Amino acid sequence: MQDKKLTDEQLAELAQQGEKSAAAELLGRYKNVVLSIARAFFLSGGETEDLVQEGMCGLYSAIGGYTGGRFAPYAARCIRNRIIDCVKATRGAKNAALNNFLPITEVGEELYSSPENPEDELIKRENRREFLQKIGKHLSSFEFKVTVMYMDGLTMAEMSSAAGKPVKSIDNALQRAKRKLSGLF
Repeated sequence: MQDKKLTDEQLAELAQQGEKSAAAELLGRYKNVVLSIARAFFLSGGETEDLVQEGMCGLYSAIGGYTGGRFAPYAARCIRNRIIDCVKATRGAKNAALNNFLPITEVGEELYSSPENPEDELIKRENRREFLQKIGKHLSSFEFKVTVMYMDGLTMAEMSSAAGKPVKSIDNALQRAKRKLSGLF
């Protein structure tokens, strides 16, 4: 590839012509966009990383399907649509067993970590799942999303970016959720 910095549009066209380094460059450039969009969604029975993988597939499809115009909005729409399709698919009746499934160990966890008490880890995960189900019944979808992001340790700025809402909206939703939940516990 050339030494000058190419635009996203030029990279997409080169990638369609078989230039693998152009596709790799676009995947690298849009990695944070995919992460930001994925964090805005909740996947029942899954994790954000699952949504990030789906988003990267959406980005790859955007590279292949690009026909002109500005690449960034097109890519963001493809990423978002792929993630939404994934979330919708997991909510169907045929996935009910998977949605309620709780893995005993995460993939590779047994190789890289040795918790002192695996039962405690399992109980912790089960308690979190039950807690999320309980609070989900009392909160709006936006309040629930913000609460989960808060529990996962995201900052207000990160939550704002992930949800595509102003920090004030995030703060208001979090305060409403806290008020609603204070009577439950």
